[in-house]
Amino acid sequence: MRIVRVKTKWSKEGREVSAEEVVGVLAFNAWRIGMQAMLEIEEERFDVTTQMQRVRIISEVMYLLIHSLDRVLYETVSDDDRAFLVSTFARKLSDHVHENARGFEGPGDYRTPFINTLNERMEGFAETKWDEEKQAPGFSMARQFGMNIVGELGAKDREWALDYIQQVLTPEIMEDFHKILTKTGLMEKITKES
Repeated sequence: MRIVRVKTKWSKEGREVSAEEVVGVLAFNAWRIGMQAMLEIEEERFDVTTQMQRVRIISEVMYLLIHSLDRVLYETVSDDDRAFLVSTFARKLSDHVHENARGFEGPGDYRTPFINTLNERMEGFAETKWDEEKQAPGFSMARQFGMNIVGELGAKDREWALDYIQQVLTPEIMEDFHKILTKTGLMEKITKES
């Protein structure tokens, strides 16, 4: 998976950049990671037929990235800072989901269902393994993520899609996410404060 360009340039170079602006850039690029993952799923010819199915699959990628940010920040920034960064990231991603879903399904509230499912996923991922050394999902977390996506695919793909998502797609997603964390300067800040 390749992210062509990571948006990290600020309109006025040398100015102080707020944490909210950094998280906005992170969310913008995270959404692009989700879209790229969706394209790869379709290139593998998994059964994806509707726009809302695509939005739900991209949302699953967003849930993983939100939880991953929480895990990366754990023990490196204060609880208050971590809560602010993770909740801001989640809100900005819920805006992306809302705008895209509204474009396909029409008026409605798409943020609340996103946040409700996010809360469920956060609880589920909390019970899984995180690889501290790699700062990436362990086997059980990658499997849970894969199962969440498989649940959105057509029945014919469920048997073999899990291996692809767990072993190929998840590492690619995390590699791109780490690149974005690094390019935004967030990873450097985390590394300095730990």
